[in-house]
Formats: sequence, C-alpha cells, structure tokens
Amino acid sequence: MKTIKNNIIVAFLLIAYIAFGQLNYNDADRNFENLFYVKAAAQYERIIQNGDDSKEVLQRIGDAYFFNTDMEKAAKWYGVLFAKYENDIAPTYVFKYIHALQGIGNYKLAKGLMKIYTQKQDESSFDVAQLMNNDERLDAILNKQPEFYISNLSINTPLADFGTAFFKDKILFSSSRDTAKLHTRLYPWNKQPYLDFYTADTTLKGADLKFVLPFSKDVNTKYHEATAAFNPEGTILYFTRNNYSNKYLGRDDNGTNHLKLYITLLQGGYWTSPKEVPFNSENYSVGQPALSPDGTKLYFVSDMPGNMGGTDIFVVDINKDGSYSKPRNLGPTINTSGREMFPYISDNNTLYFASDGHLGLGGLDIFESQFKNGYATPQNLGKPINSNRDDFAYIVREATNNGYFSSNRTGGKGDDDIYAFQRIAKTCAQKVTGIVLRKSNAQPTAGVLVTLLSEEGVIVENTTTNLEGIFSFDASLTCEKKYSIAIEKEGYQSNAKSFSTSTEEDHMNTLSIEITKELNKLIVRENGILKIKINRIYFDLNKAEIRPDAAQELNKIVDVMKEYPRMIIKIEAHTDARGSDAYNEKLSDKRAKATGDYIVSQGITANRIETTIGYGEKILLNNCSNGVKCSNDAHDINRRSEFIIVKID
Repeated sequence: MKTIKNNIIVAFLLIAYIAFGQLNYNDADRNFENLFYVKAAAQYERIIQNGDDSKEVLQRIGDAYFFNTDMEKAAKWYGVLFAKYENDIAPTYVFKYIHALQGIGNYKLAKGLMKIYTQKQDESSFDVAQLMNNDERLDAILNKQPEFYISNLSINTPLADFGTAFFKDKILFSSSRDTAKLHTRLYPWNKQPYLDFYTADTTLKGADLKFVLPFSKDVNTKYHEATAAFNPEGTILYFTRNNYSNKYLGRDDNGTNHLKLYITLLQGGYWTSPKEVPFNSENYSVGQPALSPDGTKLYFVSDMPGNMGGTDIFVVDINKDGSYSKPRNLGPTINTSGREMFPYISDNNTLYFASDGHLGLGGLDIFESQFKNGYATPQNLGKPINSNRDDFAYIVREATNNGYFSSNRTGGKGDDDIYAFQRIAKTCAQKVTGIVLRKSNAQPTAGVLVTLLSEEGVIVENTTTNLEGIFSFDASLTCEKKYSIAIEKEGYQSNAKSFSTSTEEDHMNTLSIEITKELNKLIVRENGILKIKINRIYFDLNKAEIRPDAAQELNKIVDVMKEYPRMIIKIEAHTDARGSDAYNEKLSDKRAKATGDYIVSQGITANRIETTIGYGEKILLNNCSNGVKCSNDAHDINRRSEFIIVKID
C-alpha cells in the first residue's frame, strides 16, 4: 500500500516498533511518526551516509520504505539490517524482511531465510512458530490452482480507490477522487484529496461498476472517511474516520490523530449525525468494521491494548438495546504479531481478512477462515487474488461466488484499484452410483433412464440401469452443491431425488430411488377414492351365481391385482330399490361374496380381499328410492358392483 490510503490503514496497523531519541534525529523521527515516510526515509538515508548505520536507524529506514510499499528499498535496508545484526533483531524484522523479499518476487531467498531463522531460534516462540515449514507451504501457495477470474474496473482512477461494501443494489467504496469538488484541501503527505465515500451501480453482469456518485454529505467530511459496513437492510452504517467531530480534530498526548469508528442511521431518507462507538479511544485507533450476517456482532481492527502485535481483529456483541459488549480479540488462530485488517464476514459466516503475519506472497494477502465451532486455520486464497503487493478488502456473495477486492499491484490504473472477481467453484472427483427399485415389491428395475442434473436443472450426464437396476456416473461434481437424479421409463411414473456432494475428494455418493408403474387404465379415482372400474356385472334374476359374461369382466380385476401384487381391495354389491329392503340386502351380500370367491378361484389369495359386503338399496346413486316411480334404466344405475382399492403399493 502507498500514498493516501496509508493514513487510513497505517494509522491503526502500525505501532512504534522502536523508540530512540537522539536529539539530532528528532526531525526524521517526527516525520516518521506523522506517517511522512518519503520525507523520513530521505532523512534516514542522509543519517546513514553520515556514518550512522545503527540497528535503530536501519530499522527505521526499512520501515519507512516498507510502510510506503517501496519493497525494493525496504528489502535492501532490511537486508543490511539482517547482515549486520542477525543475532540481535526481533522476529518482527525477520518477518518484514521476508515480506519485502516476497514483495519483489524473491521467493527463493525468502524461503531460505525462513529455514535459517527457524533453525536458530526457539521454536516455541509465537513469532518463530509462524515460520515453521513455511518454505514448503509457500511452494503450495505458489503452485495452488487458480480459483478466481479477476478484472480491473472502469471506475478506477490514478488516485486511491479501494474498500468496497455491499449497499443494497449498489457498491460503496472509498476514493481520493474529487469529482464533486466537495473540497479542494489536499492531504499534505501525497498532495491528493482526502478520502470520501462514493457509490456505484453494479452492471447486469455483476462485475463492472458504473455511475459513480458521492455518498451523503451527512457522512463525508473534509478529512478521511473509508471502509464501511452496512446492516442487511442498508439502514445502519458503520464507518472509519479520522478522530474528527464537531469541527474538531482530536489528538492524543503525542499529537497523533487516531482513527475512530462511527455509526449513523438512515432516517427519513437522511443519515443521522454520526456517533462514536463507546470503545473508541484518543490513544489508539479503531476502524475497518464488518458485521455478522445477522447483525449481532461487529468486527473491527485496532491496535488497542491486548493486541498481539501490529493490528488485530476484534469483535463485540451488539445487544438488543444497541449497547456493545467489551471487545474480544479473535485470538492467535487469526491474529499474529503482524498486521491483520479489513475483516469481512460473508453470509455463511466465513471470515475473510488481509494479513502480512500469515504466510503469503508479499505485502498483505487475503485469507479465509471458515467458522466451525470457532474460526479455523486461515487459508491463503492464492493467485490471482493475491500478488506480491498489497491485496485486501475482500467482499463476496457466497451464493454467486462473485465480489470485489482492492490491490495496489502492478498493472493497475493508479494508486489502489478495485478489482472484481468470480470465484471458480471447487470440483471434486466424485462418483455417483445407485439403484432403482420398484416401489411395489422393492425389486431392481432394468432399463431405466437416469439423468444427473445440476441444482440449476442443467443435464450433467445420462445413463441407463443395468439388469440389476444399478446406475453409475463418473462425472466431476462441484463440492458442497446440490444435485438431483431423475428417472423415467415407459409405463412407469417419473421420479426424482436430490442430494448434496461432500467436501471430500473421491467421495462416493450412493443413492436408492424408487420407481412406480403407471396406474393401470382400469384404476380410476372417484370422489377421492381409488377403484378398479370394469363394465357392469349381471346376475340372473334373484340369483348370485357368476355368469360367463360376468366372469369375463371379473378376470380384468384378477389381471389388475396380479399386476399390483400388494394390492388389497374390498368388494361392495348394490341393488336398486325394487323389492323389500331386507331381501335386497341379503341378495347383494350373496352376490358380493360370490364375486370375491370367483376372484380367489383365479389365483388371488383370500387375504387380499379385505371384505365383501352387500348394501342392498342403502346407497343409491339417484333418487329412485322406495315409492318413487322410475324407468328401468334409472333403476339399473343403482345395480352395481364396486371394487374399492384399500392398498396399492
């Protein structure tokens, strides 16, 4: 990082690594403490030329170039420091020397330095432990398969543009451009305008940004505003600003203007007057906010007491009444003796942040840490997201795997640039296999067309079940993603089943899916009841014997029941209203039993006929009841046998 952004970032990611007070060095030290690193570096160069190459001076000149992202000169002076005082320098400076070497692409020397240093130091040391096996780990990062497509945005300028935040359907970002001529004051460090917030619209493709406009005058001031976080509704904004309120620029006892975290609410279309959070201080910096997806936790960066070195990521709980818990350090899994900053919590609670304390490619690298009963060991995102310069301020929509990050890498349009990215979904060499079974009898079914579909309904692959009903796919599937299996076969009902892939390579997804034959055309649903529908069965007058023409119809019932070997039915017989009620009931009961006996005689087991019952004239289908004059055809409607399906599978 360099130029104007350093006042925002370095102000709370730097601490004074050394303190020495030779009177003739006061001017250089004062410029260093005020973050005027270019001027301070030139003064330290003259001090060295005059013969003072003490450890303190070499540390300061190395830091001045390091914090201004001039890695060529930082590596040069850290190299002199290491050569002269190898056995007398703090691990912090070994880290910074390694990072400077990585920043200029000298990974070979950086890895060699890691090996040498770990051999000479106490491996239980917190700082030294960070270097253990890092040469092999660095090779793994360098050789990591790229997982991102990135693109520089058209809205970038030669000045500083960085630090994006999702804001409804827009993107909020920080920039030192002054397109609206809100103020003409220039930051004395680099003669650029102070940072303000701007908004931009996302394009249909979701990558590039357009229509840049200044953010609210209620938030932007004549000093720096940068790095923000909104609640999901876009009605609460946390942001970083110089310690500036009521037209007063606050300073600590040493005259340092620290950064503070502010909150403002959207009310009536306007942002309220920003208020400080209660854990701000005049004596240290607090900023770079990030909110948990549910809005109950606020993450931020600070060099407050209790940090592990440089700057650390802290978190507070946001209580229902709007108050905050005490800040908690995220601990050594996340924080190091280096600089951790720019936290972002995605919608699946993954923590993304920038660090130069964890192993990286040079400068700040972006890391991710998944939350599983606590934050897991951070993983470097690798190239092309990370480079040998500063890469930071990563935000993402996990559902679409796209988002934005900031970088001062070479090849950009200027100071810091905003980049869009599309993350390539991880793939696993997973096999999908399974079996298709008949629902009616759990028997394997051959010749079934099986289709593997993505969550979006795109066909991945087709196959057909073998004689044992088994199917198998060798497709390479995306990790932790939903898929479905669809089956179809002529004469059967289609079916589908969803499943999700795991995170493991070579995982076997084994499925079982049922298939059901299409209902026989004789099976119908009447008034919500399944029945086997055949032509009317006729009996001789006052008799219950099965006639040949009736047997021909009943054989259809037998065929259907053989097709569905688990089917159970009940038989109901009905008469018309002619004749006495008692006689009709007795006759219909005989006919129902005779019908059931015939079906059993044709090979259907008796327990598959739940009951046979004659209702006589109790259940008429029309109004032709006793005493009502009706035609023969009207009476015949009520003379019927019904075969009601009790169970089919």
